[in-house]
Amino acid sequence: QVQLVESGGGLVQAGGSVRLSCAASGRTFSIYALGWFRQDPGKEREFVSAISWFDGNKYYADAVKGRVTISRDNAKNTVNLQMNDLNPEDTAAYYCAAQLVSRNSYSALTTEGGYDSWGQGTQVTVSS
Repeated sequence: QVQLVESGGGLVQAGGSVRLSCAASGRTFSIYALGWFRQDPGKEREFVSAISWFDGNKYYADAVKGRVTISRDNAKNTVNLQMNDLNPEDTAAYYCAAQLVSRNSYSALTTEGGYDSWGQGTQVTVSS
């Protein structure tokens, strides 16, 4: 099993930035990819970004492309999500997820069903 703990959320003004971190522990050698999703109450969980653990390929949702950068620190088993130019539509609980089976497809990397382990989430609230 892999345990994931998110940190870095909070209240930020529109136009501001936030840096989220996800620390993985446990059987981290079994991680193929780490992703970020977000969910606002009453809405479905949506993909934000993902990074392949071995080759470092990065993936971004259109809604955040150009404003978000995902990065990894394999030695620390950590993935960071730098989010800039935030707007109120970015308000959501942000979840880190680990893919523990090699599914090797864009669909698996960008959909909720492609991930096997989830963190508890961290809230980001953007005020206008």
